[in-house]
Order: sequence, then structure tokens, then C-alpha cells
Amino acid sequence: MAARGRCPECGSAALVEDAHYAQQQLVCAACGCVLSEGLLTTTYAEEEHLREVAYSQSTGQKEQLSRCMQRGIKRVQDLCKVLQLPSVFEETAVSYFQRALQHPTFHLVSLEKKELLGGCCVFVTCRQHNWPLTMGTICSLLYAKQELFASVYLSVQKELGISVPALSLADLVKTHLNSFRLFQPTEDVPALFVEDKEKMVARTMQMVELASETWLVTGRHPVPIVTAAAFLSWQSLQPAARLTCTFVRFCKVAGVDLPPPAHLRLKELHEILLRMASQLAWLRVFNLDKKTVVKHTGDLLQHRIFLLKNAFCLEDTEEQHVAAQGEGSASSPPAAAGAAEEESCPSEGKRKCDGSLRPLLPPCLINPRKRLRTAALSASDAAITGDEPISDSEIEQYLRGPEEIRAFRKAKAWQ
Repeated sequence: MAARGRCPECGSAALVEDAHYAQQQLVCAACGCVLSEGLLTTTYAEEEHLREVAYSQSTGQKEQLSRCMQRGIKRVQDLCKVLQLPSVFEETAVSYFQRALQHPTFHLVSLEKKELLGGCCVFVTCRQHNWPLTMGTICSLLYAKQELFASVYLSVQKELGISVPALSLADLVKTHLNSFRLFQPTEDVPALFVEDKEKMVARTMQMVELASETWLVTGRHPVPIVTAAAFLSWQSLQPAARLTCTFVRFCKVAGVDLPPPAHLRLKELHEILLRMASQLAWLRVFNLDKKTVVKHTGDLLQHRIFLLKNAFCLEDTEEQHVAAQGEGSASSPPAAAGAAEEESCPSEGKRKCDGSLRPLLPPCLINPRKRLRTAALSASDAAITGDEPISDSEIEQYLRGPEEIRAFRKAKAWQ
């Protein structure tokens, strides 16, 4: 005790024993330095074995997480439990959330955005593990706006340097159809609306593939396209009883939202089906419209590759047709030119690629939007030609490099 008779910090001999959290400590009364501490039995690792450890290694001295961090981790864990994700997903999402909350970019963001950080981390984790999950599902669970959630998601992806693979269209179709209430008979779903899930998913996949092959998916939001394809698929499986059902009623019974562009996507799909139906010999005798063509959707989808080649002038076919016409008019007799035209359109035999066939192009090129009219130039702006002389004061406003400055000084000195 003599060796410890004085404080090693200030040299004072006023050492007292103090009970701190039910443990005895030797403390300097002058400066407060703790010379020795007692033993505790509450630790993270040794709690089961009741081993005595120093206070500095106990739970009381462990670094505590902030309240915001604790609430966020709890929200991430609850969200993973609701989505029934594996435990590996939960650990990855929590680690992403801790990294994001410690990043300086997210220190001064609004509380609403901080609450969405957990959902973004779960969404990123599911995408990385190829787990089909849509942004709309996360937003519905968090009661968040999709625009705000998308902005936070892009910030997390950029600031943390996370690479997120895109969700395939097939996974999106399966995930979106899982939210439809049409696969089990209930009080809210009449028996007429109930359909086999596997049949509907398979038919919807074929319809979405047709939309992808005809430029209806490129640059568009996928949910309206999948919703319209699901409605057509559902009607085509039992057309006799379902053709009278409207798109609005279908979405209401299925329990899904009707996106505003879905009506336009449905109209475009009807046009594609009608154009394909015109190439089948046994359907030309019927006066098909957008309702009656749904009855033959199965046949149209089964032969969609052949029908698309016949219903549209593809780009390579047009190029071959133009080249054959040029060669026939220059060096070939009319008979040879006619034979070249027949070879350029093998799908129709002797039928020429005339105005009845249009090229397979995106809808934005077939029906372009009207361009905004530019405002007329004023008289002073119209008088400017670009050949006007530039004054020295205006030249001084331009930035120059060191070499240009030296050259300018030499030229000025020669004058």
C-alpha cells in the first residue's frame, strides 16, 4: 500500500475508497484519478459463466449505439421478418444501414429520409441476392412515396459504392402477380375471377415477352405493362365469361392499383395482337376487334415469332428489298427485278412490301409527340451574325493560360 500511497497523476496522498456501481474503487480525491477498480460479473462474452472481469471490460463501459441507430436497426430487422428474408439478408442489410448512417452525407438529411434508409438497405440486399422484391412493396410497407424512396436509394447506392444488379422482367412478373388476389376463392373474389396461378403466370410471361419484342417495354415503367399483360392473359384463359369485365373492375377485384399508363399499354397490346391475327388464314374471315381478338391469344402467342415476321417489315428485310430494287433497276431486266423482290419478302411469297406493312419501331417513333415551338427571335438577336468585331475589353474577359499570357505580352510589346 505504501507504493500506492500517492496519486501517480498529481502526487496527492488523498486517496479514498469509493463504491461505484456496487464495486470498490481507489480514487484520488484531488484529481479524480482511478487507481484501482473492482470486479464485475456482467459481460457480453462471460455472462453465462459468471466470471469476474474489470469494469472497463464490462457491459457498462461498452460503446452504446445512438438512439437513431438502435431504432434504425430495429426497423431493418422488423422489415426483414415481415418479408420473411433469410438471416444472412438481415445481417447484410444491418451492416449497410450502419455504414449509411455513419456516412457524412446522411448526417444532415431529414428525419423522413433517415427512416427510409433501412428500407433502401433491405432493398439493396434483396437485389444483390437476386431476391425478387419491387420498390412498390417496400414503399407500401413503409408508407413512403416512391419518388422520395428512389432518391434515397440512389444516394445509398452512390455514396456507399454498392453495385446493384437490375431485376429481370421474368422475376418482376412473378413478384407482381404474387400480390393478385385471384388464385384462391374468397368472399371478395367471385368464382368467375379465380384462376390457376401457374397458368396465369405462364400466359403473362408470354404476353410480356411479346411486348418486349415489339418495343413496348423499352423506356417504359414495367408495372403498367405487367398489369395490362396480366389482364389480357386472365381474359384469354376464359374469354367467354370474362370479355365483359373491364380493366378497372379487374384491378379492383385483384386488389392491385391501376397505374395511369396501363390503359395505353393495353391499347398497344391490342394493336399488336390484331396485326398478328391478320396474318393467320383462319382468322382473316372474322371481323376481329380488340375484344374478340383476345379469344385467339393462345394461338397468336404460340406462333408469335412467325406472325411478327409476317406482320411487320423488319429492318433487315427492308434493306434487302431496297438493295434488290437498286440492283434490278440498274443491271437486271424487269423479270430479274421481280424475282429479287419476291426473295426480299419470303414470308408473303409474291406479295410486295408495300404500305400495308410498317416497320417494327418503338411507339415514340411511330407516333412522335409534337415538338414545342421555339420563341421567335427579337430584332436585336436576329441582327447578330457572328462576324461582329470583338473589343479589347471583351477579350480581357476570356481566361488565358500561362503560355497565352506570355505570348500576349510579347505581341503587345512589339506594337
